Amino acid sequence: MTKSELIARLAAQNPSLYHRDIERLVNTIFDTITEALVVGDRVELRGFGAFSLREREGRMGRNPRTGEAVSVNAKRMPFFKMGKGMRERLNKD
Repeated sequence: MTKSELIARLAAQNPSLYHRDIERLVNTIFDTITEALVVGDRVELRGFGAFSLREREGRMGRNPRTGEAVSVNAKRMPFFKMGKGMRERLNKD
């Protein structure tokens, strides 16, 4: 599901709200999660999951086309861990 599909589905479920207000709300939620991760905070949504950062160290990689060694810088990557409620809903078997 894309962000525009999410907004359209929320608008269909809430006909009393304006489409632009739902779009603003979704963007605000995503921006708030992003800003929290930028400063190193962990974002936990009970029943859904938790967003956190993982540090990836620099390493030597290879250019797949030429085989030449390339230095890959260290970076911070977002990580999502599914919550218990979501895991149970997905695995109802």
